[in-house]
Amino acid sequence: MFRKVGIIGCGTIGSELALAIDSGKVKKASLLLLYDKVENAVVKLKSKLENSNTTTFSNFSQFISSSAFANTDIIVEAASQDAVRKFAKTIIQSGKDLIIMSVGALTDGDLLHELSDIASKKEVHIYVPSGAIAGIDAIRSIRHLLKSVTISTTKTPKALAGAPFFEKTRIKPESITKKRLIYEGTARDAVKKFPSNVNVAAALGLAGVGMDATKVKIIADPAISVNQHEITAKGKFGEIKILLQNTPSPSNPKTSYLAVLSAVECLRSISDDNIRIGT
Repeated sequence: MFRKVGIIGCGTIGSELALAIDSGKVKKASLLLLYDKVENAVVKLKSKLENSNTTTFSNFSQFISSSAFANTDIIVEAASQDAVRKFAKTIIQSGKDLIIMSVGALTDGDLLHELSDIASKKEVHIYVPSGAIAGIDAIRSIRHLLKSVTISTTKTPKALAGAPFFEKTRIKPESITKKRLIYEGTARDAVKKFPSNVNVAAALGLAGVGMDATKVKIIADPAISVNQHEITAKGKFGEIKILLQNTPSPSNPKTSYLAVLSAVECLRSISDDNIRIGT
């Protein structure tokens, strides 16, 4: 099915996805419009596109009232958890499918249920890509047999810098000189304290035992050169262990390159899969 796409957020993921559509890597898809509250970000991305017909906005009201928005059938959120909270309801109420990259916003159970109800009434779909982790299909298939799920994320202090977690602790990213466990808690809490770093924990929680039962450990390691995620799931089915060592995006160390590729593949599979592989 040919998909007409709009993207919210012109940062690392939004830009790479826009360029993938523009270059034809995502077949049966065209990029109609872009939105980012930072006008320079939209202008910069627009300048890289071959398709001169893509419309750009830095005002959300103008974005959703435009003829280009009316002509889209799927919107990709690639901005922030705050963008999901502000814009997701309006988008699906407009009858558009929605891909959510900042899945940490869905730790808000009320928001999750409200979006689900609206999507059902409007007969649209909400998609959550697997992001920077693997094994979501497996976790979903045995969720009723799970007893425990833990994800341990290791990143450089530089990649973790700026997280709200550091505002209420004596730990400072620049003072970390050796590998150190800096946080241990639930997925629901972790995505609030590290909103740009562990959206993967929220995806794992949605797929498995829930946000409060999914345990998260965050480790800062100055010596590591990758973004590492180690997942352990146990239950009546047995045990699953998954280790991922993802290369950070060249333009943003907070984002794993796999997360970028996951967004591209999610849209490609929605628009171009005659045979779907996986759950």
